[in-house]
Amino acid sequence: MTTDTHRVLRPSILYFGTPVVLLTTENDDGTFNLAPVSSAWALGQYVVLGLGCESQTARNLTVRPELVINVASPELWEQVERLAPLTGASPVPRSKRAVYRHERDKFGAAGLTPAGSDTVGPPRVAECGLQLEARARALTPGGGGLFLSVECEVIRVHADERIVVPGTQHIDPSVWNPLIYNFRHYHGLAPQVGHGFRSETAAAGAHGRR
Repeated sequence: MTTDTHRVLRPSILYFGTPVVLLTTENDDGTFNLAPVSSAWALGQYVVLGLGCESQTARNLTVRPELVINVASPELWEQVERLAPLTGASPVPRSKRAVYRHERDKFGAAGLTPAGSDTVGPPRVAECGLQLEARARALTPGGGGLFLSVECEVIRVHADERIVVPGTQHIDPSVWNPLIYNFRHYHGLAPQVGHGFRSETAAAGAHGRR
């Protein structure tokens, strides 16, 4: 006989362990915005993002759909956190004024380095091991107008050679480690416990490459 030990809760947020990405988009004046996002998931060659409707990133993508989805790793958590209270929107939207402040140079404020992209205008973040050049294909409002779900088609993937299985097109999951946002705390991945039946890198994961 089992006993149900679960409780009914109403958490203020539902970031139950999601990856952190840094999005670069183009502003109206040709400069670039850099923003951390913790609502991102991939399906095939698409990445779906959740953005606040009043964010500068959402405004930019509405008129200029090119972006880079830079996937952060655990050692970048402090740079990510420096970006967290900043917004590229000016004036700062009324709903954000109590917490956020405007910052024009997000790269400088975070201590990160822009790197040229191949197929889109916005730059990559040099310090990120995975960088996905992409175009927003659909923006769908939700949450009573509070957020947008953005479907992004990935056009080109840049990966640090240290996280690639030699001689293949595969990311080595025994080496690559994304930054995870877990109920407003930053984490890396725990050690591997297994692999999926469709894994193409099981051997690399089993032997490791340190």
